[in-house]
Amino acid sequence: MKEFKNYDKAASKFYISIKPKVFPILSWDLSGSFFNKTSRDLNDLRILKNLAKSNRWSYRNTFNQELMIKEEVILVTDPELKIVYATNNIFKMNGYTLDEIKGKNPKIFQGEETSSKITKTIASAVKNKKPFEAVVVNYRKDGSPYNCWIKGEPIFNKKGKIVNFIAYEREVA
Repeated sequence: MKEFKNYDKAASKFYISIKPKVFPILSWDLSGSFFNKTSRDLNDLRILKNLAKSNRWSYRNTFNQELMIKEEVILVTDPELKIVYATNNIFKMNGYTLDEIKGKNPKIFQGEETSSKITKTIASAVKNKKPFEAVVVNYRKDGSPYNCWIKGEPIFNKKGKIVNFIAYEREVA
């Protein structure tokens, strides 16, 4: 019973902070899957905040809105565009896990139908350290294409040096 008391306190604190519109109370299965997703999202938020702290980001974002409400994938690269972190929901979008993509360039998601015009526009924005937004054809691990909306931007540290790039992504029709 003590475990439930701790769970209730933690869940209550969490639900107050995100202001949910609905609680999945129809069955333990629904609550369990919601709890597992929420736990993974909270772990992602913790890792992103630690990454921001360790790289001394001047960027201010709690990531709650993008990850927990909009359910966007958050992908972070180093200045050389090697993936340092991706939220767990990337697996749902394209079938890749962080272990499979860490250290690789996001170009691994591109393929035959990916527009070179769009990728050149993105590359130019990255080179000039400017934000960008685009819809690009990406490919899942199984080879199937999907349209991916990407909003990316450079992240500078408090001294003005570029330390990371961040991209918010989601599948669109």
